[in-house]
Amino acid sequence: MIGIVITVVLIIALFDAVVIVPEKSSRVIQRLGKFNRIAGPGLSFKLPIIDRVAGSISLKIQQLDVDIETKTMDNVFVDMKVSVQYVIQPLKIWDAFYKLEDPVQQIASYVFDDVRAEVPKLELDDVFSRKEDIAIAVKRNLSEAMDTYGFEIVKTLVTDINPDARVKDSMNRINAAKRDKEAAREEAEGDKITIVKRAEADAESKRLQGEGVAQQRLEIIRGFKESVEDFQKSLSSIDAQEIMQFVLMTQYFDTLNSIGSSSKSNTLMVPHSPAAMNDFYQQIIEGTVMAKKAEEGDISRREEMGEKGEER
Repeated sequence: MIGIVITVVLIIALFDAVVIVPEKSSRVIQRLGKFNRIAGPGLSFKLPIIDRVAGSISLKIQQLDVDIETKTMDNVFVDMKVSVQYVIQPLKIWDAFYKLEDPVQQIASYVFDDVRAEVPKLELDDVFSRKEDIAIAVKRNLSEAMDTYGFEIVKTLVTDINPDARVKDSMNRINAAKRDKEAAREEAEGDKITIVKRAEADAESKRLQGEGVAQQRLEIIRGFKESVEDFQKSLSSIDAQEIMQFVLMTQYFDTLNSIGSSSKSNTLMVPHSPAAMNDFYQQIIEGTVMAKKAEEGDISRREEMGEKGEER
């Protein structure tokens, strides 16, 4: 019976003396309550009852998410989430284990302090555009503070910025108004270009039309001249008045032919008779004579005024 008890005690002592440490981990061994050594990955042994494992240290990169409420320079409250990635330095395991009572809470406290020192310096829009600067500032300050305790800050990330719901609605309305304004400006600019191009095209069309009418009139005058000359050469007994009446009559019938050839024409000529051409011709002659007399009278008045001026 005693042998069985001794065997059981030896087996328990053997199990208690064996320490198996996983990879990327360490065990803190204490002897009678005092630090003894750090057991690395693999198989280690300790004295039963006298030695004990005080704690386990992970050497993997760990992440701590810290939710913070703070205020910006323009008095807008925002909820931010800052993710801190950290790792315990292998050569400073004792510092990390013994110097800090609650490392996670103390890292979070440093993050709170740094974020609430940086964000109030910025307006809300700048918080979004400069979140990388905030993360760098937090990492720099946190690294300086935590290095003493054996913690290396690998990376800090500002993963979320969440303003008040009413503020977000206002920002969305402002952005929508800006986009509507830009769209209206672009639409107005397009209308302006269309109107300008249409006016330029209309002006060019009228210019070309005017040139065409002028060229047409020149050709008509040239045709009249050639017709009169041909008549005078062929029929010397016919005077210029008869030739002109003949040409006008020809133009009259050509005009009627042109109007009648169009199925959609609604032109009405008043008075409508060949004899009207003679009246039209007489009106042209009388207008020409009156214009010539008026021009001669104007020249005479200018000459008289010039003579009176010389006498004075």
